[in-house]
Amino acid sequence: MGDGTLEYTVDDALVSMGFGKFQLLVLAYAGMGWISEAMEMMLLSFVGPAVQSAWGLSSKQESFITSVVFTGMLVGAYSWGIVSDNYGRRKGFLITAMITSGAGFLSAFSPNYTSLLIFRCLVGVGLGGGPVLSSWFLEFIPAPSRGTWMVIFSAFWTVGTILEASLAWFVMPTLGWRWLLALSALPSSLLLIFYWVAPESPRYLCLKGRTAEAITILEKVARLNGTKLPSGILVSDLTVELSEKSTPSEDTSLISPKTDEDVTPKEMDSNMGGISLLLTLLSPNLIRSTLLLWVVFFGNAFSYYGLVLLTSELNGHSQCGPTKVQSVASQDINYKNIFIASFAELPGLIISAATVDRLGRKLSMSGMFFLCCIFLLPLVVHQPEGLTTALLFGARICITATFTIVYIYAPEIYPTSVRTTGVGVASAMGRIGGMVCPLVAVALVHGCHQTASILLFEAVIFLSGICVILFPFETKGRELSDSVSSSSKPIDAFV
Repeated sequence: MGDGTLEYTVDDALVSMGFGKFQLLVLAYAGMGWISEAMEMMLLSFVGPAVQSAWGLSSKQESFITSVVFTGMLVGAYSWGIVSDNYGRRKGFLITAMITSGAGFLSAFSPNYTSLLIFRCLVGVGLGGGPVLSSWFLEFIPAPSRGTWMVIFSAFWTVGTILEASLAWFVMPTLGWRWLLALSALPSSLLLIFYWVAPESPRYLCLKGRTAEAITILEKVARLNGTKLPSGILVSDLTVELSEKSTPSEDTSLISPKTDEDVTPKEMDSNMGGISLLLTLLSPNLIRSTLLLWVVFFGNAFSYYGLVLLTSELNGHSQCGPTKVQSVASQDINYKNIFIASFAELPGLIISAATVDRLGRKLSMSGMFFLCCIFLLPLVVHQPEGLTTALLFGARICITATFTIVYIYAPEIYPTSVRTTGVGVASAMGRIGGMVCPLVAVALVHGCHQTASILLFEAVIFLSGICVILFPFETKGRELSDSVSSSSKPIDAFV
């Protein structure tokens, strides 16, 4: 600050200490939450048809079981982002774990269709907190290795999908859908059991002026990693930015301190409301990134969950309008196809890991979106079951890669003060895509309109790829920012 005192930020400390045992424990905890969300989403492919058969539901009622989950996630993604940005990351994922595990277990005992919808909607509200865990983990990773470790974090989603597909394959034919719902709620309950050891984000604490607590956590990181903290005083990059500015600007007029001590800028205000946070996302510095990100999240979720559902729908409805006898006969085949397709996420993750820190986020994402379009194109007309499964497998690889990378890119473009809200709202837009997908795209397949369905997927995926190209800057190698003004400054090498 001009008096010769050494200073360091959370980023400086993390880079100095490196990725070690502490981050591996954080990864394990956050990964369990990701497994939980993946399992709860994958089971929709199995529970819907089973409940339809057991309770004599119409196709529209079956689709509604999936849509209410996304409706709940739409509410949860926005709500938990605000909670975690105002009251801390730990409080955010504590509440979500309680709701997800509780409602998930109770849904197994649903006596009727209405109660099942209510419980599954509540599960969706809990699952909407997924971005809180990803942002929390991101804030512990040193900048140079952030892309690689976020891909590894995303691998837990793949573990969840494969685990759920395996569980359904063994549980559904013998124990039924209620047991599948109950067993799938177990991973989220583990988050509650180990909640007491989960640390708060030091970046969040530092932004809120709670530097003593942040230092305590960073000291634990250093101790477990066998390293030491840098010398000097811990400051947020917002404080550094303020101290470096000698002339007032539009940004500093909002956050300029009156004294060198005891400063609480607007971006550190712990009482920022939901409307205020949303307006920040739509401020001139962030509006372009925010709007483009919303479209990409919508397209990603629409495509990803659509491909999961189409894996069984295109094969199961190859004759267009199958009889109940055909549906029962193809039941085992559908389990097998979904199980096989879930392994497509592994090469998707490998591709993400290989490209995200080499080619960058934007090029990796856009390339995978356009390649996905190529895989889906032959499905405009009916293809044999083997070729259909193979093409969907390839498309699933691509969309898994884009989903993985966008969950790395999204929290990187937002400052700490609105990070989980920004990712949460973007994720909510994705939930709308997932909610619309079974009601529109999959319904077209049921109605013998396969060509229209695939062309719709092609349009959504292609538009998403274009939006990625239009993102204002690349985030590869950039440090995370704490303030809105610094988050919007592109580094020449990465524009």
